[in-house]
Amino acid sequence: MIACEDVPTNADFMALQDLSQIDVDLRYTTPNNFLNRVLYQGIDCAYLRVETALALEKAGQWLSTHSPGTRIRVLDALRPQRIQEQLYKEFENTPQAMYLAHPERGSIHSFGMAVDVTLLDECGVELDMGSEFDEMTLLSHPDREAEHLAMGVLTPEQLVNRGWLRAAMRQAGFHGIHSEWWHFDFGDRDVVRRNLPRVM
Repeated sequence: MIACEDVPTNADFMALQDLSQIDVDLRYTTPNNFLNRVLYQGIDCAYLRVETALALEKAGQWLSTHSPGTRIRVLDALRPQRIQEQLYKEFENTPQAMYLAHPERGSIHSFGMAVDVTLLDECGVELDMGSEFDEMTLLSHPDREAEHLAMGVLTPEQLVNRGWLRAAMRQAGFHGIHSEWWHFDFGDRDVVRRNLPRVM
């Protein structure tokens, strides 16, 4: 285990500010999130493990070549175990609990191996993805996109935007999940949980 306060001096982690291709707007450092309050109070979570950070930079470089003017924005990166426990407690025994990893198992965010991202246009405005970051509804589920397109609740443009995000992240080695268009893991979850230290 690693204390969150020790991450800035740990050689296994890299600061997001050192990534030239990436914009950063960590939503839990401000009240601009679905809980309307600051979660990362007094702790610096603008970090990822080095291998994840370098892969994210690669995704940003790919995007700048294939969709000039479009940039990746990080919405959440390292999420310490203590914050994961707070979040889970908030939604335990509700339908929204399915969107949060049980603290005992651990979120891949708490290992610095997952990132939540969206895209910016050439003016720095977030592209329309059809649902908000951390919107805990079926509209956020990639595995429901064809159905939502057919129903007219998602537009072709919104799906193209999601497609650019997925393409950039996948070619850099990230894996999406079925329930959140913004979430990407780097590496196998079971291997990460078994072999890497958790940030507390």
